[in-house]
Amino acid sequence: MSKRFTVGVVATAATLALTVTGLVAPANAEPASTRTFTVVSQDGVSADATIAAIRAAGGTVVSRTDEIGVFQVRSDRVDFAARATAADAVLGATEQKAIGRKPKLDRVEQEHLMAAARAGGRAAKGNARKLDPLDDKLWGLDMIRADRARKIEPGDHRVTVGVLDTGVDASQPDLAPNFDWALSRNFAPDIVDIDGPCEVASCLDPVGTDDGGHGTHVAGTIGAAANGFGLSGVAPKVSLVELKGGQDSGYFFLDPVVNALVYAGKSGLDVVNMSFYVDPWLYNCTANPADSPQAQAEQRAIIKAMKRALEFAHRKGVTLVGALGNNHEDLGAPRTDFSSPDYGSDPYPRPIDNDSCWDLPTEGPHVIGVSAVGPSGKKSDFSNYGTEQISVAAPGGWFRDGFGTDTYRTYANEILSTYPKKVLQEEGTVDEDGNVVAGFEDLVFKECTKKGECGYYTYLQGTSMASPHAAGVAALIVSRYGKQQGRAGFGMNPDLVEQHLYRTAAEHACPEPRLQSYTNEGRSAEFDAYCAGSLNFNGFYGYGIVDAYAAVATPLKPNVRP
Repeated sequence: MSKRFTVGVVATAATLALTVTGLVAPANAEPASTRTFTVVSQDGVSADATIAAIRAAGGTVVSRTDEIGVFQVRSDRVDFAARATAADAVLGATEQKAIGRKPKLDRVEQEHLMAAARAGGRAAKGNARKLDPLDDKLWGLDMIRADRARKIEPGDHRVTVGVLDTGVDASQPDLAPNFDWALSRNFAPDIVDIDGPCEVASCLDPVGTDDGGHGTHVAGTIGAAANGFGLSGVAPKVSLVELKGGQDSGYFFLDPVVNALVYAGKSGLDVVNMSFYVDPWLYNCTANPADSPQAQAEQRAIIKAMKRALEFAHRKGVTLVGALGNNHEDLGAPRTDFSSPDYGSDPYPRPIDNDSCWDLPTEGPHVIGVSAVGPSGKKSDFSNYGTEQISVAAPGGWFRDGFGTDTYRTYANEILSTYPKKVLQEEGTVDEDGNVVAGFEDLVFKECTKKGECGYYTYLQGTSMASPHAAGVAALIVSRYGKQQGRAGFGMNPDLVEQHLYRTAAEHACPEPRLQSYTNEGRSAEFDAYCAGSLNFNGFYGYGIVDAYAAVATPLKPNVRP
């Protein structure tokens, strides 16, 4: 998971298959006095009653998602949030409020750009059965035996995987064959204060684009085509659906995320990958004493809306997969949060009570939480963990893996996947002519077809990179064991998908000593991590490291607990 991969408030288009009335105006067109809010209704309250309360508080509804009681509202009243929250029909309101700064590069995912890498060295043995030119660099596919799995099941094009992220670059030659234009949607218009100037007049970027890069990287790991070009994904024949719920800058706000989840359920998507957390709070708490009453109400609204949206998607047949997070902490015993709120105002220390605070969506209902491991199989130093939240582990990369060997601090320890040329140019690793800048040849790769269509690839690390490995395996399970479901189309009960994913994961015992130190890798004692649990289930690996081959080669056993 990326931190810059988080949630807060934005809009949806009237053309979407949701109960939506209108589209949010471009952020740069808003009058200075107008504010945008996401309002969440109380349980059991009708949409009409909630709208009446919003109007009485001085707000105008600009879009609505009745299925989960979420409304996007504009108001020029300074006290709108307080007035709305005081109404019996309203649970809470969260304001979209710029702070005038653009997020920096993610310090975990792009650690290699902030620290010197060693020359040479390889992280792991390459793919024994090389299909695409760059597959020999995909140690993650080897670890989960995806190369063997595709001999049995490469994925079914009827199986749809939603990439709920910053977008997907559909022009990438490895993604184009599997990109579903008909189902893909953008739910997150640009916000100029954090995303920069809008590329189009509406500020709603066209489907098939990604100005952040994160979503394109995730999509490639899930389902890059095995086409003799570039590299291949875990499930190279499934369909990829862009669900743009994140800003170009990496923020993920409440309104676009919940609308994307509702859309995923109503559209019959099979799997949704979520490599982010909901901004502006790392942890959403019901009544944290460090927070103001308004901030508490805002967080209660985010908790309620996210749980409703996740429940709705699951009920409609969506298998939900989420990154466990990059904050190197036991999610069952969280540390004080010094990073929130990360949008709207300055952060302040917030002691976190595990019983009343949630890291969303990973701690939400029905979400398969995924930790990250490096090529050695050791838990990546940055990865969150803990028996309360973890489900499985997967390759997420670890730049500092291999201490004492020539692989230590090498790019090849991370996860290579597809990436937009535009973003690489902005980062300075590709020049304006489209060529890899000297000195970055081991970090960025360029492949071109005979027709002159070029694709770009780069290394990243994080639980954001682990989660799509698991989502890809889930898509293979649906491909292998799913059935035609009448008019609803092809699919599989998400509970059965989850059960089979756990049952076929490769069990991995806790290391000895159980208290792992990362001081050799240059980390402070704060990174020390204790692995609790047994071989069958523990805090570092959950039920084990996902295994694509076992998942498609092992007969399905419904109603057997892992």
